[in-house]
Amino acid sequence: MTKTGALKITTPTDRELVMTRVFDAPRAMVFDALTKADLVKRWLLGPPGWTMPVCEIDVRSGGKYRYVWQNADGRKMGMGGTFQEVVQPSRIVATEVYEDYWTGGETLVTTELVETRGKTTVSTTVHYASRDARDAALKMGATKGLEASYNRLDELLNEETH
Repeated sequence: MTKTGALKITTPTDRELVMTRVFDAPRAMVFDALTKADLVKRWLLGPPGWTMPVCEIDVRSGGKYRYVWQNADGRKMGMGGTFQEVVQPSRIVATEVYEDYWTGGETLVTTELVETRGKTTVSTTVHYASRDARDAALKMGATKGLEASYNRLDELLNEETH
């Protein structure tokens, strides 16, 4: 099992990226942190210096979501999609499209949450439109932004559990 706090990144196929991390919190609490706008705005910020002025989430099959991030220079980055499947508190499947299309089009994101002895393993599989799109996301540093966000999520969960 991955130790708490370490982000594990694998590329099982030429179009997939899998990111896994263990959080020291119950699955229901982690699920809420992934799906409730007031909590998402507190941790899903990417690298330091970014904020999330727009965070709209309708967590249900067929529901939509939209995020817009902004850095100190005023640069904005938006993305959104549609929830394909939501099984509380264990699984979320959604499409994802960045507004400037740097990912090469729509991706399919599957997030699985598994709880073992009070710790929750979050495994997110991103299925890109092409190998080039996946490689571009890796080169751009998408995993570094997620790692910074997951560190903040870990802090948020620790605040909630202690």
